[in-house]
Amino acid sequence: MRFEIVEIFAVITFFISFFGLITSKGVIKSIVSISVMEVSVIMFFLGLGYTSGIMPPIGQESANAADPLPQALVITAIIIGVALTAVNLTMLISLCSQFQATEWDILKGATRSKGN
Repeated sequence: MRFEIVEIFAVITFFISFFGLITSKGVIKSIVSISVMEVSVIMFFLGLGYTSGIMPPIGQESANAADPLPQALVITAIIIGVALTAVNLTMLISLCSQFQATEWDILKGATRSKGN
């Protein structure tokens, strides 16, 4: 199986953002890393599903029509990714207003001291 440049770029981007997620000390960097991971997975699926010479299945009855199911799944993944990012940013706003911090270490200490 031969990988195209899009799939290779998507895998590299995924692992770079995964490394960023693991090593980040800030909440904002974690949210950005998760969003980049989502985009790289979508880019990987788009690269796998690309075939030259395929026509949209609108108003044509040909053997070269594209399957609309993967397209619908990718659109669903995009919508879920946007919703996840919105929820993460909403939780960040709540944390910032409550603890006045965006660093994981400060937030861990603040929640532990508030719980006791």
